[in-house]
Formats: sequence, structure tokens, C-alpha cells
Amino acid sequence: MNQHAEAEIQPNRPAFAVKDAISPEELDRLTDGIIAALKTVFDPEIPADIYELGLIYRVDIDESRFVNIDMTLTAPGCPVAGEMPVWVQNAVAAVPGVAGVEVAMVFDPPWDQSRMSEEARIALDMW
Repeated sequence: MNQHAEAEIQPNRPAFAVKDAISPEELDRLTDGIIAALKTVFDPEIPADIYELGLIYRVDIDESRFVNIDMTLTAPGCPVAGEMPVWVQNAVAAVPGVAGVEVAMVFDPPWDQSRMSEEARIALDMW
């Protein structure tokens, strides 16, 4: 598998992995669409989207355009823990070209505020 990811994970920048069978142009289109879809999903208690919060850890796109996503929550006891993966799955599945989506909830490494983007920090007034 060819890794098209930044050398180290930065705040709100999940690792993206794709198979070589996807052209760079299609990869850009899929990646942009997936990120836009992820930005439509919000934790109802937090006024920032899950992408900017840094809750998406990994996005893997295989040659059939099936997408596997590892995500976490701000806290394991989050009241929408059972629903949020379905929201993510539905949002990403609507991206043109995506064949299917599987979302796994992970808690390692634990989420912390350092994963938030500047946009999320501004929205939450957390400096």
C-alpha cells in the first residue's frame, strides 16, 4: 500500500492511505469529498465539526473505492457514541465515487485538545 499521508499526524489531519490503483486526480477528488463530508458531522454538544476537532484518525481508501475510517470521541462516555459512527458512515457514503464505508471507533491514542485545529480552537474559545 502506498501511503499518501503527512510524515506525522498534525492537528485535525488524519492519516490517509490509498492503493496505487487510484489516479492522483481521483484521489484528490475523493479526499476533498471525504473531508467535506466529515465536516458536516458535529457532536451535538460541541460547536465544531469532527474533522476540525481531530476526531478522525485514519482514512483508508482501497482500489475498489471502499473507505475505512478510524475515529474517536472526545470522551469514551460521549452520549452519541453509538450514533456518531453511523453519521460519519452516511456522510462519507454520499460522496460520489465512494463504494462503501466502514467506521471503527478507536480510543488509542486517546483524544486530547492538541488534535484540534485552530478553527476548532477559535469556535470553542480554547487557547
